[in-house]
Amino acid sequence: MLLTWLALSGFILLFTPQSLTNKLQFAFARIFHLPLSVGRNISLSTGIQHSVTNVVSRGIYNRLQNHLANVTEQFYQERKIVEALSGLRTRFALEGANLVYADVITASIGGEHSELIINRGANDGLAEGQFVLSDNSIIGTIWDVSPRTAQVKLFTDQASKIAVKIGKLNTERLMYGNSGDSAKVHLLSTKHKVRAGDKVLACKSPGYLDAAMIIGTVAQCGRDAENPSLWDITVKPVCDIERIKSVSVLIMNPAPILRTGANTSNMVFEHIELHFPK
Repeated sequence: MLLTWLALSGFILLFTPQSLTNKLQFAFARIFHLPLSVGRNISLSTGIQHSVTNVVSRGIYNRLQNHLANVTEQFYQERKIVEALSGLRTRFALEGANLVYADVITASIGGEHSELIINRGANDGLAEGQFVLSDNSIIGTIWDVSPRTAQVKLFTDQASKIAVKIGKLNTERLMYGNSGDSAKVHLLSTKHKVRAGDKVLACKSPGYLDAAMIIGTVAQCGRDAENPSLWDITVKPVCDIERIKSVSVLIMNPAPILRTGANTSNMVFEHIELHFPK
């Protein structure tokens, strides 16, 4: 019965003059304007709040991406070790390392030299060759050290030379600073697949870096003009070097802290008692 009445109502509306149906439509809109507008505003505000809460700054996004790249590479290396030495325990990458936080005093970026002067030095355990990080990525190495300051040579400096590998390739090559804000990777055969956007990682270096870490991305990749069988690869940093205000220096094997004062005296007396018991 209900279906019959609905069908009959549909036929009546179908043959009703358009002028009358327009009046019915406008009347419905006027009657239900308030509840409809309230519902629409609620849905819009909810959508706006949802979109705003899921937006992060470019700096945070870059740091998270770099951290993800480092963790992915560490996982890849650990998996290779487990596959090769099943059942043997290994130390997690960077376990026991110290990160010394330092502020940038001066920065010289661009031209032939790209370097930073930081407010930490030999008194804080810094030494030449240690890797320097910013935004979870390597930006250079300690080049010169004084008791309270140190010079950081960015990997874009012409004097910089760091062993790297690209993506999942197991081939290591040296990356040379190209001045300005880029570096170059030479002597990599075109038989290896390399493309723009691939991650570039600084290779493990005993005593300085226990696991490969991200240092940049491939900005351009083309055949070398002088030797077409080799790639000409340009690498860009994965952080905004020009805006760096602070860095972290990676100390892989920090020296043990010696006890001083009263503790040292106790050690001396203990030593004497061991050799000359009462």
